[in-house]
Amino acid sequence: MDHTLIFYNDSKLLEGPVYDTTNNFLYFVSILDGMVYCLDIATKEIISVKLDSPVGCVFIRDKKKVLAASKNGFYEIDFRTRTSHFAFQLKISDLVRYNDGTKDPKGRYIVGTMGYPEIQDHVGKVFSYFKGNYKVIIENTTISNGLVFSKDGTTLYFIDTPTKKVAKYNYDTADGNATFDSYIIQFNGNGSPDGMCMDQDGMLWIAEWGGGQVSKWNPNNGEMISRIKLPCPNVSSCCLDDLGNLFVTTAKSDSPDDIFGGGLFYVNLNKKI
Repeated sequence: MDHTLIFYNDSKLLEGPVYDTTNNFLYFVSILDGMVYCLDIATKEIISVKLDSPVGCVFIRDKKKVLAASKNGFYEIDFRTRTSHFAFQLKISDLVRYNDGTKDPKGRYIVGTMGYPEIQDHVGKVFSYFKGNYKVIIENTTISNGLVFSKDGTTLYFIDTPTKKVAKYNYDTADGNATFDSYIIQFNGNGSPDGMCMDQDGMLWIAEWGGGQVSKWNPNNGEMISRIKLPCPNVSSCCLDDLGNLFVTTAKSDSPDDIFGGGLFYVNLNKKI
């Protein structure tokens, strides 16, 4: 597959790519820098807004408007004016920060936490926030990642990275509760599952931290379908555009040969394009 480096700014940890299908924008974050980016795919213009603490993920609100989950709270960002405004905060420990997130079919914000500045076992949680109210839907996580809903919204797939597994939760869209069902995918190689997304066929694309690749899996039988190698070990997350191609975020590693870590890649999965 053809992969192209489309953004590099010496970031240590790029994460959280989210594609706006309506406006053809890509949003992503540089976690430790507190940077949130908006990339106009058509014009290649990129706009950034800096927050005052590490930022884990963003949720699309409107054209050039997002809600960003930073350690110091959720901020509304307007890329047209390049401004940010505090929106709300959940009651979280001083020793954690927000990491990956998604929306459920009803519009609830689903976001996980992890230890910060030090990773600690089982101090993380997955929260659900909606219209001023929030609750914990998954407890005792270490590095909350890869939150993805099935097409019908009744299944939540979730990754707690150190487990090297993908968990399946039964999800009640009416009350927003998640109930553990089973582990459906096990990683046995060098890579640990990080961020993930789902394609139109219901298959999971999973970024592999330490594995240098994005792998495609069938959640129904737990089998890997294919893999795409990237030129850096730490692949952090991915999302699909409306052409069915991948945006992939990466992070720096300790390898002296890793010159592309921390870059944003575009992977053409459709050879006709």
